[in-house]
Amino acid sequence: MSKVPELFGSMVFNESVMKERLPKDVFKALKSTITEGTALDPTVANIVANAMKDWAISMGATHYTHWFQPMTGITAEKHDSFITPGAEGAVIMEFSGKELIKGEPDASSFPSGGLRATFEARGYTAWDPTSYAFIKDHTLCIPTAFCSYTGQILDKKTPLLRSMEAISKQACRVLRLFGKDCKHVTTTVGPEQEYFLINKSDYAKRPDLILTGRTLFGAPAPKGQEMDDHYFGSIRPRVKAFMAELDEELWKLGIYSKTEHNEVAPCQHEMAPIFETTNIAVDHNQLTMEVMKRVADRHGFVCLLHEKPFEGINGSGKHNNWSISTERGENLLEPGNTPSSNAQFLLFLTAVIKAVDEYQDLLRLSAASAGNDHRLGAHEAPPAVVSMYIGDELGAVVDAMVSGKTYHAAEKTHMDIGVSALPNIPKDTSDRNRTSPFAFTGNKFEFRMPGSTFNVACTNTILNTAVAEELRQFADELEQAENFEQALSELIIREIKAHKRIIFNGNGYDDAWLVEAKKRGLSNLASTPDALPHYTDKKNLQLFTRHGVYTPVEVGSREEILLEEYAKTLRIEALTMLDMLRKLILPACAKFSRDLAEGVALKKQIGVDAPAEVEMVRKVTDKTAALCAAQDVLAHKVEAAKDVLTEAFAVAPGGVGARKLSRYYRDEVLPAMKEARKLADELENLVSKEYWPFPTYSDILFYV
Repeated sequence: MSKVPELFGSMVFNESVMKERLPKDVFKALKSTITEGTALDPTVANIVANAMKDWAISMGATHYTHWFQPMTGITAEKHDSFITPGAEGAVIMEFSGKELIKGEPDASSFPSGGLRATFEARGYTAWDPTSYAFIKDHTLCIPTAFCSYTGQILDKKTPLLRSMEAISKQACRVLRLFGKDCKHVTTTVGPEQEYFLINKSDYAKRPDLILTGRTLFGAPAPKGQEMDDHYFGSIRPRVKAFMAELDEELWKLGIYSKTEHNEVAPCQHEMAPIFETTNIAVDHNQLTMEVMKRVADRHGFVCLLHEKPFEGINGSGKHNNWSISTERGENLLEPGNTPSSNAQFLLFLTAVIKAVDEYQDLLRLSAASAGNDHRLGAHEAPPAVVSMYIGDELGAVVDAMVSGKTYHAAEKTHMDIGVSALPNIPKDTSDRNRTSPFAFTGNKFEFRMPGSTFNVACTNTILNTAVAEELRQFADELEQAENFEQALSELIIREIKAHKRIIFNGNGYDDAWLVEAKKRGLSNLASTPDALPHYTDKKNLQLFTRHGVYTPVEVGSREEILLEEYAKTLRIEALTMLDMLRKLILPACAKFSRDLAEGVALKKQIGVDAPAEVEMVRKVTDKTAALCAAQDVLAHKVEAAKDVLTEAFAVAPGGVGARKLSRYYRDEVLPAMKEARKLADELENLVSKEYWPFPTYSDILFYV
């Protein structure tokens, strides 16, 4: 491996490259655009574009692309070469400021949620100068926003950038009340990425993994994760080689890949980066998922990012570690030495508590998908009820404020491990709570609900906007106060009393918590069709429009897109299941029972009884018949969905029709799929291994 400092960011048009290749006045103008959002002069854009092109060509690039994030959840790109016709049939390499700033991909086939008709093809990409351009596969990739011809947003980056401006504006207002001249506040995120690595050869034999990303069939292996021996265990050499190359590739792209380890389930792993400015962190996470898949392929693996690729063992999430800091690096969620007396920290903490309580439905729907529904509330991830963990010390501060009693600070202590050769280590004043959806972890909040495939732009757009709204309300009130300190104290105590119900420091996996949460009036949106319709609740529309993050039409389009995605996902899974039943599983069961029956007949011809084989034939035959019936039910449910679709969108086109269709797939198709799987998995345990048509969980998860 090259020296890491030299390797890091070597494929990125970052600040050091800009300083080297741009004139000082141009660099200063571009820096102003990046940090302060000032408009970029066209002449400056031309100089930047030319320098970017020259650098990219020197790094082996031949093409450029506007790299954007449509509502598909993945990235998109259209590649154009730098060549321009020259004299005498030659070509020259050119790239203009206009081509840097604006692109025009065909937008007709991207999800729009009714914002535009299919025949309306024009869409625009616009350069995001706050996220550095980079080189991937000999192509200069320019991070961009994406909108329609009418200016309506069709991507996930634009609302995120708007939400970052909103929270910066309101946080600066609050900080000025504390006598601080703050020009800009930035949210930061460090998304921890969980994933599975399985052998490419096993993957190629599983149509369900290929078409849906998860196993639709599979009896549990004799061993699962119950021995707790994979979590933080010794990393297999092949996996370690994959991780080493992954680090190299990510470091080249300027991604701060920091921590890697085995996760709880067999074949499951995690990569955690160092936190970055939110829009850059989101871009880098999208890149990380793409690079993971490519590097895995080179090592004979397939990287599975689905939230629940295997039933019966843990699925994968993406923990969103969120904080907020000033341009001088002051973390506004840093309690300091005495959190009870740190008024500024308590005010920002109160804003987050209030935001999570008032917009718990939005936070829940930001983690809603067909894949994540299998994971949430399954004793491996937070429940579908949103709550906050703030720890023992902050919990005591909150209780003291609510009760009006004096807070007695917890003393910092050391743990005596009881071995003379080992040093005593500092003990934190609070433990961590891995069952909480939204947990305070010292100087940031960890939102643990998002799934591993998610683009967390949506999650952070919602979180930023919700906190911005609470800070706006606080600033409006405190700016009018005659006695700031008194008004501040009264506001914090009043709001914490009003929203204390969202704080829960106990075991979120305990069923008793669901009962308690209901008593507190917290929402329990158990499935995606339950959660997504809240996008267009009146209070949520008001939130987004007040801060200029979405228009009401844009919010409605997102609800429709995601509900349709849910229904389409289940339809693809159901059709894949039917295909595997008809072409693989049922023929294998029939062949096994036929061969077994022929063996019984041969034994009887020579006067040998075979009661065990006869019973086996009967069991397999009966189960196969039941599976055939379950297959017919599932096929009928899938076929009937066409009528539901026609009726739903004829009566109520758009979001309302999508709601009805998604509920049908949840209530009718999904239970039929579960019944078919149950019978097929039982047959897997009865049919001889050489007959079973694809690799089992034991084969996939415990390869040698």
